[in-house]
Amino acid sequence: MLMNPIGVVILIAGGSFFAPVFAVLYGAGNGIITIARGTLPLALFGPVGFGQRVGMISLPSRLTGAAAPLLPGLMVEHIRRGALWISALASISAFFALLLLHAGSPSPAPVQMGGQGS
Repeated sequence: MLMNPIGVVILIAGGSFFAPVFAVLYGAGNGIITIARGTLPLALFGPVGFGQRVGMISLPSRLTGAAAPLLPGLMVEHIRRGALWISALASISAFFALLLLHAGSPSPAPVQMGGQGS
């Protein structure tokens, strides 16, 4: 989750020369998110109610994904560089919300995979 804000800071500090670095960090951040989206809720909360919990967690992401084509374009058009800062702050906020979520939950029981133990 910190890849996007780090990329934004590098892009703003170094200018368009560092656009490829920003693109790599942004892509790496998105790659990690796709993996974490499926594994993190299971690791934090366990398998009980997994489907419902993942559905509730993914709802804000789906709503913002639906608005994504329009809103960032409007932001860039009207506030230019401020749109990058807003994106970075949103990512940092999500990171700290995730830390708070983890700090407030009890440790889940370990998930056992496979058949019988040997």
